Amino acid sequence: MTKFAFPSHPLLLGFEPLERLVERTARAGAEGYPPFNIELVEPNRFVVTLAVAGFGPDDIAITLEDRQLVIRGQQDDPGAERVFLHRGIATRQFRRVFALAEGVEVSGARLDNGLLEVTLERREPETVVRTIPITRG
Repeated sequence: MTKFAFPSHPLLLGFEPLERLVERTARAGAEGYPPFNIELVEPNRFVVTLAVAGFGPDDIAITLEDRQLVIRGQQDDPGAERVFLHRGIATRQFRRVFALAEGVEVSGARLDNGLLEVTLERREPETVVRTIPITRG
């Protein structure tokens, strides 16, 4: 019996980009900052929560890029004008990428008490049945 790799299975037509998506997502999820939760709050609604203490709304950018939710954070370094005796809270930038399935849309974002919540909603796809005519050869 022949074993097929997932994207090259003969019954899966047009799924070649899926392998690249899985590889890209695996690389993007390797870092641990900022930590995040993904919560299913209703059958078709998710909330992604990122712990972004010290970041304000102007320090964070949320974009959709080719079916990917990209969240970036960049802070100005206050260290230039301040003298620290101990610096345990680092100001650093981050980039988190979440691959979104077809039909999943961002419905809003909220920043409260150092937690960024991005709400996602999945639309139910319409079932379309189409008859394909057969022509004679």
